[in-house]
Amino acid sequence: MPAHLRVNQFKRGKCGSSPQGGIRRAILMNLAIRGIDANLGEYHADTFFNDLHPTLKADFIMANPPFNLKDWGQDKLKDDKRWKYGLPPAGNANYAWIQHMLSHLAPNGKIGLVLANGALSTQTGGEGEIRKNIIEDDLIEGIVALPTQLFYSVTIPVTLWFISKNKKQKGKTLFVDARKMGFMVDRKHRAFSEEDTKKIADTFAGFQAGNFESVKGFCAVADLEDIKQQDYILTPGRYVGIEEQEDDDELFEEKMQRLIDELSELFSKSHELEDEIRKNLGAIGYEL
Repeated sequence: MPAHLRVNQFKRGKCGSSPQGGIRRAILMNLAIRGIDANLGEYHADTFFNDLHPTLKADFIMANPPFNLKDWGQDKLKDDKRWKYGLPPAGNANYAWIQHMLSHLAPNGKIGLVLANGALSTQTGGEGEIRKNIIEDDLIEGIVALPTQLFYSVTIPVTLWFISKNKKQKGKTLFVDARKMGFMVDRKHRAFSEEDTKKIADTFAGFQAGNFESVKGFCAVADLEDIKQQDYILTPGRYVGIEEQEDDDELFEEKMQRLIDELSELFSKSHELEDEIRKNLGAIGYEL
């Protein structure tokens, strides 16, 4: 059976330190109902300072680490062997998480993780150099930009990172911009349909099989030189471009005149509304 690593071996103080047994039982129950057998170690621990699986090399790693975690203890780990690609800054643990996972990855292992969008382009505290080193080591297989409101706890957009030690398409990275996908479950929460998920999965499968066609505004493949020209920034929008719009065959001059006429009408209506609002406010003793 392939080895798996659950990286969220919680950072001290972020998920609560008491009751530790209750947290462990909740995690094990969550995994069990999904049919996943797990070894979380002998006790609840801080994965940076007390790794309970020091010799584990995992074939698959999935993680949703805390976004932009500050004060994670960099001052005590400056010489740690995990920082192969560079020392992560003290004020943000994003690239500490990535390198922690990479240190546990088997020779043919794969990582899937969720990160805040800032990790795609940040240059703060040497993060840009770390990202450059990881990219030049040909580890980034794919990046998927997701829309806002997918999480119940935060509304910010996030990104899926797919990292592989032995990529099928050497020297290439797939970029997918899925920010316009999904549907609103209610006013605050978005979800992906099965068709949305299948579209992204099929795009990855086609890329890995060497049977890929770029779609303007949605997906593209970049090689190392392309990424280098973008200063090693991994934001998908830089690579997929803007979605092509269908030509409506309307002449430019005619379209501009139509739009100006529509704007003039909107301005006229807005003035009428202003007059109506002033009149209503005056009726109750307020002047605007």
